[in-house]
Amino acid sequence: MDATPLDPNAPPRSRLTQALGWFVTVLGLTMVVLPTAQTLARRFFDAEVPGAIVIVQHLTLWVGFVGALLATGAGKHLALSTAEVIPKGLPRRLSGLLVRGTTSLVCALLAVASYRVVVADASNGRTLVGDIPVAWSEAIMPATFGLMALRVALGPTWTGHERQPATWVDRVVGVLAVLAAVSFAWLPMNHALVAVLGVLMALAFLAGSPVYVAMAGTAMLLFWKDDTPIAAVPAETFRLVSSATLPAIPLLTIAGYVLAEGGSAKRLVKAYKGFFGWLPGGVAIMATFVCAVFTTFTGGSGVTILALGGLLLPMLLEEKYPEGFSMGLVTASGSLGLLFPPSLPVILYSVVAQVPMEHLYLGGLLPGVLMMVMVAGYGVFVGVRNKVPRQPFVGKEAAVALWDAKWDLGLPTLVIVTVVTGLGTVVEAAALGCAYALFVEMVVFRTIHPVKDLSRVIATASTLVGSVVILLGVAMGLSSWLVDAEIPTALLEWTQTHVKSPWVFLLALNVGLLLLGSVLEIYAAIVVLAPLVAPIGVAYGIDPVHLGVVFLANLELGFLFPPMGLNLFLSSSRFQKPLPYLYARTAPFLVILAVGVLLITYLDFMTTGVVRLFKH
Repeated sequence: MDATPLDPNAPPRSRLTQALGWFVTVLGLTMVVLPTAQTLARRFFDAEVPGAIVIVQHLTLWVGFVGALLATGAGKHLALSTAEVIPKGLPRRLSGLLVRGTTSLVCALLAVASYRVVVADASNGRTLVGDIPVAWSEAIMPATFGLMALRVALGPTWTGHERQPATWVDRVVGVLAVLAAVSFAWLPMNHALVAVLGVLMALAFLAGSPVYVAMAGTAMLLFWKDDTPIAAVPAETFRLVSSATLPAIPLLTIAGYVLAEGGSAKRLVKAYKGFFGWLPGGVAIMATFVCAVFTTFTGGSGVTILALGGLLLPMLLEEKYPEGFSMGLVTASGSLGLLFPPSLPVILYSVVAQVPMEHLYLGGLLPGVLMMVMVAGYGVFVGVRNKVPRQPFVGKEAAVALWDAKWDLGLPTLVIVTVVTGLGTVVEAAALGCAYALFVEMVVFRTIHPVKDLSRVIATASTLVGSVVILLGVAMGLSSWLVDAEIPTALLEWTQTHVKSPWVFLLALNVGLLLLGSVLEIYAAIVVLAPLVAPIGVAYGIDPVHLGVVFLANLELGFLFPPMGLNLFLSSSRFQKPLPYLYARTAPFLVILAVGVLLITYLDFMTTGVVRLFKH
């Protein structure tokens, strides 16, 4: 087997982690089988699999929550990058205690609140397919939140990317926070306590507590302030199962991670180098395209940098590209490809902003190509200026390399064809894509062993799924309070009063998303900001698809924006280079992509024109 773990420095998995890995693997494979069977039954037998989609929707909740528990142990929950700048020593030690205490408190509160939801639904007799009680599906919420609270209270915590072991002081703080949560759930409302906890929540958020903790804690405080049961937050979270497209997120995440683990990167690099290596700057073009395709598979630029960095950087240096340019290219290219199918951020934006997913993919086609071509064009310029040698084009070798990569390129092709031709829904297409990826790596290439490797790969994928699902769930709770308080309406009125032109609004949006995208992980940014931005865009007459593409393109740019851009931190860690060094090396790419974002923003025919063309 030539597969290598996406995170080669990951510690050995404990028995509990292994057991959870197998459990989530069974859930994930069930999610693959049911929609696939549904598609085949409808296609060949004109029949349906009873309750398949409903079960898959509820399994998404289970995969998400088990993944969230695994993400808690691995320190993979989405958090602000600002935690990295806290000085080591006493300041970071105190910030770790604050993060531990607030996270334990919020998770324990969510466990108590979701338990109340389960009890309420168990008493009213609500059922699912086959008379399965709804409470059985909901039970995963209090169980997982309770285990997360204990895990944070008693185990090591994470400040940024640094793992902090638990001392007796840490455990005392964690246990006291859990006990406080149990007591707090029964306290009458107190305005002074709301203010104190709100300040602590904000400080913990800046210190590196997960974004879901800040959002859930804030939502529960706001509901408590209004004398509304805090169970409103997990009650809204459970509404996730009503989303018809949400199951595509875990399915495509698993597919992407399976291909990544199975050596897809090496095959793609070989294929693209065979076809582009003879051009001026051909290896730089290859690196740009491979990173974009890989990010499309995995949905996260962080995965691209970690998985491809060690492969592409030596290759670029061997071809005599300058070290600074090579690092800047890999760092910048790690955020390309987020607009192409089956990219997960597009699916998440579609779910949150209620914009048709297929329209977003169509609208993002030309903008995505534009940004790739601009980065690749700079690579050509550097290659020519530095007289980088070119390899001869050998048609037979290039064809063989492309043929070897046909299975990897088949995943997006299968998903697109299934949806466009109407052979299946988005979820069914995602299930077919996941089944395809499993077949390719376990049967065709045999790079993933079904016993030794599969549970680890799916468990790793589920940590990303869990961090996204739990964030989206608690965001629904916070959004419910915001709607009740008419905050979006007030924000819209203020914006329309002070910003008269849609073009000025788009420029302000560019700047705001650039700044926020540099400190918020892309999934967190979508969940937090899209519900607020989308209705304002509609009020200004901006096409929802165009707004969505502009939104996502800006977040791509935010990955490179100093001092907090996520790609900068990941490259610094991957290549062992100081951040100021990377700031300078990525600056040309930041300028290039900024020009691309402005072109996308103000030349709306690139998004709306393609959608109109295919709609007619």
